[in-house]
Amino acid sequence: MTKASRATALSRRHVLVLGAGAFGASVIRLPDATAQAAQSFHGLSIFGDLKYPADFQNFDYVNPKAPKGGVFSSIPSSRAYNQSFQTFNSLNSYILKGDGAAGMGLTFSPLMIRAGDEPDAMYGLVAKSITVSADKLVYSFALRPEARFHDGSKLTAHDVAFSLNTLKAKGHPIIQQQMRDVIKAEAPDDATVVVTFAAKRGRDVPLYVASLPIFSRAYYEKRPFEESTLEIPLGCGPYKVGRFEAGRYIEFDRVKDWWGADLPVSRGHNNFDTIRYEFYRDREVAFEGFTGRNYLYREEFTARVWNTRYDFPAIKDGRVKRETLPDETPSGAQGWFINTRREKFKDSRVREALINAFDFEWTNKTIMYGAYARTHSPFQNSDLMASGSPPPEEMKLLEPFRGKVPDGVFAAPYTPPASDGSGQDRALLRKASQLLQDAGCPIKDGKRLLPNGDVFRIEFLLDEPTFQPHHAPYIKNLGTLGIDASVRMVDPVQYRSRVDDFDFDMTPQRFSMASTPGDGLRSYFSSQAAAIKGTQNLAGIADPALDSLIEQIIAADTRDELKIACRAFDRVFRAGRYWVPHWYSASHRLAYWDVFAHPPNIPRFMGGVGVPDFWWSVGEKASRPEQVK
Repeated sequence: MTKASRATALSRRHVLVLGAGAFGASVIRLPDATAQAAQSFHGLSIFGDLKYPADFQNFDYVNPKAPKGGVFSSIPSSRAYNQSFQTFNSLNSYILKGDGAAGMGLTFSPLMIRAGDEPDAMYGLVAKSITVSADKLVYSFALRPEARFHDGSKLTAHDVAFSLNTLKAKGHPIIQQQMRDVIKAEAPDDATVVVTFAAKRGRDVPLYVASLPIFSRAYYEKRPFEESTLEIPLGCGPYKVGRFEAGRYIEFDRVKDWWGADLPVSRGHNNFDTIRYEFYRDREVAFEGFTGRNYLYREEFTARVWNTRYDFPAIKDGRVKRETLPDETPSGAQGWFINTRREKFKDSRVREALINAFDFEWTNKTIMYGAYARTHSPFQNSDLMASGSPPPEEMKLLEPFRGKVPDGVFAAPYTPPASDGSGQDRALLRKASQLLQDAGCPIKDGKRLLPNGDVFRIEFLLDEPTFQPHHAPYIKNLGTLGIDASVRMVDPVQYRSRVDDFDFDMTPQRFSMASTPGDGLRSYFSSQAAAIKGTQNLAGIADPALDSLIEQIIAADTRDELKIACRAFDRVFRAGRYWVPHWYSASHRLAYWDVFAHPPNIPRFMGGVGVPDFWWSVGEKASRPEQVK
């Protein structure tokens, strides 16, 4: 899970966010490759616009003179693929097996690096330039001759081709799905890797490919890639694995002679000598660890804790700083996702009844100090979100589905109802009861029955206790409807296994959308993804209309067309009632011991606050050995 605006145990921590936005600079327009021969570029973006010229020295938002040194320590605040927030038992974070350690991406280098102040642009790291064929189906990456693995061996195109082909064949199912439009990766020589894409490929697939880690072919000739392991892999990134204890902590040590340190995409980055992640099974214990200086940086996702617990001595005397930074990225979807693979949840009227039973207004006021706004859309906090009745350009996309999608798609998009804030809004509960009745779920002897006569039971699956207070009032309202609801708390390993196997009724989750959505939408919402083990499509959504609209989003030729297609998609998704929407906050709440500094302007679409990527240590404060206990 990746996080940034969570009131509980979820939020941006449940997803790795991609995307950014460029402002205040001249825009360089790349030639249209469809109208001429192959062209070579120093960077890539989905719609061909790049902010930075070929001779740029560093990204504008970093401090290129930031000092090197010190220790950064935190608990994991984002996850990808098989990673967990509470534990790890493997140093392979790119497969389905095991629980991968946070931070392993630090040990590998990709072909290109994403710019934090542009919507989706990337610039060369291992690749020094890219040549794109006229039909945009063949990308040739010219590699930097200085690229090396940590043992000093040369990084060649054969390693890149091996990495891409291996990830496509044996990587985590999410990786495999996002690489389905990759036909092959080849290395005609040591310095060039050629990637061939399928016709009608996802618009963002080349950028995804350019962001993937590069592994040593020689290293994996002697080891199976698809197995979880605690053997430290051979990397090529700015850090390498240092000390670790499985399930408790892991450290990454900066490679002092890293080959890419002085490249434009690296200046001002990778400033800490050591990056350390601590793992706690309980966020309450994790908070106490922060107050005791067992780790130094914390993004606070629990409004109650932010409002009531930051009064310890180190706050009062200034040794711990609190800071709130804006979050202008698409907030994404957070909520209880309903497993529609199960028969009892297939009727959308049942799912709407579950939405009506959740009193957000009471929960926000009573449990979360009024810190949040209600989430309506997976594109929340962005201009991709639908509003009002569909304008003609959206209606044109929606009209072919008339009679195949709910009639509400052609009116104002569905929004969850606002309650009276009492905790048990009788009007909403009556409506929910009627919806259940209409769906063939009657009440008998005070118990809600399913159409087959079984008692209607719902089990909420959790992997940590922080979110339990938010379940209690919801479960009470479900009980008023006659539904027998309960919470099942399991350990993180069992939780991941059950979710990957679709063994749950409802579970809280959060994921964020990129600023320029594309092929990744298939992983979250497509019919194909619904059946893939380990999928991000938790609800099991399988709607041909959504499948078609995803393809139209991917095929959009301009950003305006993209917005129209996303808004049409949003209307159909929200009409499906696939989740009980939660809440969001357009800000990051940070607390850290007074040993760090960061640039004054965090890029608008960073998907985070750039920590630890381009923060740095302040003087001697962050280099004392007692800092990490």
